[in-house]
Amino acid sequence: MLEKKVTELEQQLAETKKPVNSEVQETTLEPVIVNIVDPNTSEIIHTLSPQDLGYEENFESYKKNIEQLAKELARGTEEKSGYDKRMVLDRLSGNGQIIKGSPMVILKESELIEKILAASVNGGNVEMPLYFLESGYDLEDIPSLEDVVVASYTTYFNSADTGRNRNIELSAEAINNVIVGDGDYFSFNTVVGPRDEANGYQPAPEIINRKLVMGIGGGICQTSSTLFNAVDQVPIRVVERHHHSLDIGYVPKGRDATVSYGGLDFRFQNISGAPFIIKTIYGKDFLTVEVRTSAKYQEAM
Repeated sequence: MLEKKVTELEQQLAETKKPVNSEVQETTLEPVIVNIVDPNTSEIIHTLSPQDLGYEENFESYKKNIEQLAKELARGTEEKSGYDKRMVLDRLSGNGQIIKGSPMVILKESELIEKILAASVNGGNVEMPLYFLESGYDLEDIPSLEDVVVASYTTYFNSADTGRNRNIELSAEAINNVIVGDGDYFSFNTVVGPRDEANGYQPAPEIINRKLVMGIGGGICQTSSTLFNAVDQVPIRVVERHHHSLDIGYVPKGRDATVSYGGLDFRFQNISGAPFIIKTIYGKDFLTVEVRTSAKYQEAM
């Protein structure tokens, strides 16, 4: 009897020493994945693995990678444009109809970074925080928006410089009748667009690196500089402005605003609390830029 019990005990001990059989499965963790989603289309536009980017090994390095990603998504790269878009302002046609532009689009980088870092623990989808800024004016103001001239500036040019003058005329036409609402951002390059032969611009002298050279669209800086001196008389915040590398003569020294499509721009924000409209008058040897608004806003301007 004793021998039988010993044998049974040995068998039980042997059972406990058996290797884990196939019925006991090893738990495998799924990799953490973060998908960045365009809220407008519900499309996944980027997928990242926190583990591959060093989330656990070096958090500070991981955070810098996320900050760079957010910057590229917002501002773009050389190969791909970003989600940030400058405001295209509304304007009036020749018969007084509104030609619609498009709102400013801002991808808030700091908010996107916070969302990605929060999702880096367990993974999941992150919607990009896109904000849209519409033009700040009321339709009821349109009929009276040209009533009062609150600022004006005139520059002069040589009527014999036909190519240069044509460029001034075309760029002046482009900014004419543009509505700048309260809080709106104006970008000269966005409003005027490319200065090339396809758009009618002519070869004319322009200043590049302290030298006077021939280039398509030479002369449009007179338009941007005249505009600056007009709008600078009302409450605006200059966002971007650059000086020529040489004195230009048609405005006092330091009062110019040089531009280059795809590069240097003249940008400002209307902080007057009221909308205004830009009017241009192109003459034989002069350009005048006026800032006009409704009589009820005259005091604010």
